[in-house]
Amino acid sequence: MVAEAPGRSARSDQNVHMPETDAVRRQLIELLEAKGAHMPFEAAVADFPTEAINRPLADLPAYTPWHLLDHLRYAQWDILDYIRNREYLEATWPDNYWPALDATATPEQFDETIASFHRDRRALRDLVADPATDLFAVIPGTPGHTIFREIRVVGAHNAYHIGEFAILRQIMGTWPATRED
Repeated sequence: MVAEAPGRSARSDQNVHMPETDAVRRQLIELLEAKGAHMPFEAAVADFPTEAINRPLADLPAYTPWHLLDHLRYAQWDILDYIRNREYLEATWPDNYWPALDATATPEQFDETIASFHRDRRALRDLVADPATDLFAVIPGTPGHTIFREIRVVGAHNAYHIGEFAILRQIMGTWPATRED
């Protein structure tokens, strides 16, 4: 027996062209891309100064800007893996979801963290945009989770931590002088 692809079910052909489903797809994509009330990832990380990627702030947890972005990257990748991989193994919290407090990144690793976030978000976006994906089918091997649910989790998680990153930049004074709000 061949396993079904995640989000594909016998009912997929029944709802792929319903206007309501198209609207849901558009809204989920907007959530992933932070259109509307949330700061987009691209705006938050734009022109981030290399010398600040590993700088912790006094009187705050020892996480650095890179730690926060790498957490975003990993959590998003983890949910993408959860959706796509029927052999998914849950990672250990918080060890796998956050870099070690003493971990640092090179400028190349920082850039790769950002590039990986973009790649995985694009994969999630493509999955949502695909009319053959049944957003409401239960993902096999999960406790009733759907792609719709997982995209909402990713969108909320990303919005929360992107907002944190923006505040961190404000406190650190790392916004470009030419930035307009």
